[in-house]
Amino acid sequence: MGFLGFDTSNYTTSAAFYNGERMFQNKRLLPVKEGERGIRQSDAVFHHTKAYPEILAELLNTTGNDIKAVGVSVTPTTQEGSYMPCFLVGEGVARSVAMSLGVPLCTFSHQQGHIAAALFSACKTDLFNTRFLAFHVSGGTTDLVLCEPDSEKIFKVTPVASSSDLKAGQAVDRIGVRMGIKFPAGAGVELLAQKSAREFKNKIKLKDGFCSLSGLENKCLKMLSDGESKEDTAKFLLSYIADAVTAMTNDALKKYGDLPVVYAGGVMSDKIIRDIITEKYEAYFAEPEYSCDNAAGIAYLTYLLSL
Repeated sequence: MGFLGFDTSNYTTSAAFYNGERMFQNKRLLPVKEGERGIRQSDAVFHHTKAYPEILAELLNTTGNDIKAVGVSVTPTTQEGSYMPCFLVGEGVARSVAMSLGVPLCTFSHQQGHIAAALFSACKTDLFNTRFLAFHVSGGTTDLVLCEPDSEKIFKVTPVASSSDLKAGQAVDRIGVRMGIKFPAGAGVELLAQKSAREFKNKIKLKDGFCSLSGLENKCLKMLSDGESKEDTAKFLLSYIADAVTAMTNDALKKYGDLPVVYAGGVMSDKIIRDIITEKYEAYFAEPEYSCDNAAGIAYLTYLLSL
């Protein structure tokens, strides 16, 4: 018997099954046209709807369909007004499956799923029983949140800080596409950066704990127009993001005390960023398969709520 999770982010259709011991995942990136830096919500909804029958069938052919409860992400975050149409697809599929099987339906935010997946991957699920800080850094977020135990949803999330303009994943994708890398550009940017021997010392200015990344995009574009190599530009881009996250971490630890810090989201799977951060903190990261968009965290939260 297991617990089924669904997540329909802006770029990935995901399903996961957790049997109490092992996590099974099946997911598919949404197609993005060559040279473009994103996908319209209407297109995302279409591709999620088209992909789910095959994704779910493949997953259940591996795991069986003895399902005790179903979970799904229904909003990007838990904040009031948080909404994206693409999550309606996952919610519709999850509700249909739960009703047809006569099992409970558990709802969460996409952000809660990312954080839960990171803790599951890092074998630190004991942190659900205490306060901790978590970063969710992806194409649409550069968020730092305070997480605390909550009997209804396992843990509640309170915003602490974010980027005031451009998000880290947006910066990576915009510069990556400009350098000829296919969207999503994270893996390609990392490969370029690993070829650079340059070291960058970045001065990060925060305002009330918030960082600004719009200047980062402008600086990278100037480096390219001035003839600097793609490799050095990529290294600068990733090191700046790492230093911004580090500055936000320092600020939050001063405010909230010496709490554990978890780093989740696709951007946090980058090894260069991870190495810079782990030099400074005892930080907890997800493995790459649990860093990018996935339904594993949703399946695990559904399991915990069913105990």
